[in-house]
Order: sequence, then C-alpha cells, then structure tokens
Amino acid sequence: MTLQIADVPHAENLRPIPQKVWQSFSKLSLCVAWLGLALLIPSGCGGSGSGMTTTTTSTAQDAATPTITTTAALNGAKIVTLSDTTSGATIYYTLDGSTPTNTSPAYAGPFLVDSNITVSAIASNAPAYLNSKVATQTFSPNIASNTLVWSDEFANSGSTNILPSSTNWTYDTGTDCCGNDEQETYCAAGSSTSPCNPSSPNAYIAPGGGLNIVAENPSTGVYTSARLKSEGLFSFMYGRIEAEILVPESQAMWPAFWMLGSNINSVPWPACGEADIMEHIDGDNTPFGGPGTGPAPGYDWYAASVHGTNLNGGTPYTTSGFSAATWHTYGMIWTKGQIQYYIDSPTNIYETFTPTNISGTWPFDQGPMFIILNLAVGGTWPGDVNSSTVFPSTMQVKYVRIYTP
Repeated sequence: MTLQIADVPHAENLRPIPQKVWQSFSKLSLCVAWLGLALLIPSGCGGSGSGMTTTTTSTAQDAATPTITTTAALNGAKIVTLSDTTSGATIYYTLDGSTPTNTSPAYAGPFLVDSNITVSAIASNAPAYLNSKVATQTFSPNIASNTLVWSDEFANSGSTNILPSSTNWTYDTGTDCCGNDEQETYCAAGSSTSPCNPSSPNAYIAPGGGLNIVAENPSTGVYTSARLKSEGLFSFMYGRIEAEILVPESQAMWPAFWMLGSNINSVPWPACGEADIMEHIDGDNTPFGGPGTGPAPGYDWYAASVHGTNLNGGTPYTTSGFSAATWHTYGMIWTKGQIQYYIDSPTNIYETFTPTNISGTWPFDQGPMFIILNLAVGGTWPGDVNSSTVFPSTMQVKYVRIYTP
C-alpha cells in the first residue's frame, strides 16, 4: 500500500515523511493485508524481530472463604466472630440459613447467638476478587426462654478503682462528638488527653462493684464525661436486655441506656435504628420540650423511645410515686416485629411498638444492635449547664444483662 499525501486533510501543512516512518507504514500495510497469516510469520509485525506478542488475561480469584469462630457466653450461648484473610474484603452474612449476597448485612463485629439459627457468610472484594464460597455453621443451643446468656456485672473485688472491661466496652470521645449540641468532652477510660484526667476518670468500676460514669467540671466552661459502647466488640439480635441504674438529678444532666444498629457505618442513622431504653432529664423540665418551654410538670420521669427513618415514638413514664432518684431496673424486650419497654419488672410493660402501630420504616429486624451507656451534659433536650447544675454528677450502673426472649 502506498500512502497518498492527497488523501490526508490539510496536506499542505505536512512535512516530508522520513524514510524510517515510510518503512513503518509499509510494514503496517503488510500486517493489515496478511492478518490471516500473521500468526504464522516468525518475525511477525511487531518490529522487534522476536515474534508476535500476545496478551494473557488472568482469571480473577475467589476471595478467601470466611472463618466462623465462637467463644462461650453464658448457659450455652455463643459469641460468633467472622473473619477473612482477603485484604480489604467485606463480609456479608445472614442468620436465617439463606445464601448471603452483596446486599446482605455487612459484618461489623461479634454477635451473640442464643437461639437455633444458621449463620452463613461470604467475603467480597470486587473487582480484585470474586465473591468467596459460602461459609455456614448451624447452632442449636436449645436454650429456654428467660435464660441469662450475657452480662457485665461490673465486678471489682479489689480495693481501688478499675477500668471497665475492654472486651465489652470501647468509647466515643471528643467535644460534642455525637451531635445534640452537647457541652461535654467525652473521655475514654484512663485518658490523659486534655481536658481528660486519668487521676479523676470519667468511667470506672468502684471497689465492691458498680460502673460509675461521672460528669465533671475541671475548669470554667469545660465539662467532661464518658460514653461507653459495645460497638465492634459485642452485639445481639432479639432478647431481653436490662440494667439497674441510679441516675443523677440536676439541670443539664442527660443519662441514657440505649442501642444502635450495628450497621450504622453502612446504613446511616436513623435508618440503622435506635432503641432508647432509658433517657432522663431533671424533673423541672417540660417533657420533650426542654427548659423554659412551658410550666414545669411537677413530677419526676424518664422516657423510652424508638427511632428510624420517619419513625419516632416514646412518651415519659409518669406513674404516680415513681422517682428516678432511686435505683430502678430499665429494660427492653425485643422480638421480631416488636419492641417493648418496662420498668423494674418485665411484667410491668409500659410501651409497645410494632410496624403496624407506628408510622415510618421499621428498622429493628435487619440485624444485631450494640449497647451504649452515657451521661451527656447539656444539649438540645435538657438544656445547658446553669448555676444550679451539680458537679460532679454520677450515673451508677450495677449491671447490664441479656436474657433469651
């Protein structure tokens, strides 16, 4: 084939083509003309004289199959951990025996198994790896209803304060770390990051037992406290959970015992689901309105509630004679399609929520949830610190226990 300059647009702008380039065009012509024979020509058309270069496409490998391991909880229950050796892989799992896919819940940490279920899991790291084979394990603990299967008794047989179990609890930290315009800086147990002070910890277990979460005022306008959570360490789905708690009573103190969906990092709040087992603010405040929004109700109270996408429900517990200033057991019974809250006894249920009696998207059947215990200072609900606020103020917790439903 001979290249005709007249065939090239704007040929007047072209310079003469060097001889080596003409030779390249000639070789290209030969390749195109004899493409069907190219594979048979030893020197090929590559110009190197070493033969035709071919490209090999490797087959993508499967991600490693997840490993299912267990540790003992109480009375036959197990804590299940899923792991995988493929770097960067996400593990997806199901608890009903169905085959998991990339739209199944993403594993976020160990979870309690206290009922007869089948755990199935895959690992995924597309596009580097194909989905792994399915790992499956069936559990048949056959545990009776209302059996204690997990607890933190906050025990301390020593004579000095100790820190809460790092197996069960981690911490949210920072100033107004979690919204609500709160005034406190949350400190991890034993933290020395200013304004936190390890010699005056905000979370500790006292001699003789009992968790203490302490709100302090180390300097003017500075407040510290603690927010413990089991996220990434422990979670559960369905059962009865309760804690025996003594809450502080003072303006701006906002103690809470509650739960969030373990999928919160992949399904943002509130779609992940929030179950508030106990929240309390000073009885001088109007329920849900904060200070100064109406006449004081004249009673002491706490509230339990649920939250999801366009889903909100909860009313104060205002039974005559109730005082949050004394020890109480605050609990939740969680079964498929239902959440119930009780005070002091699981027979004393005062609120029941189901997908049919509350509007919005029901988030409480999509997977395990983790536990939170915290004492906030100030914020949009209780209002800010004032001259009547008491420091230090302490939220005391004797235990947290989970029973089979």
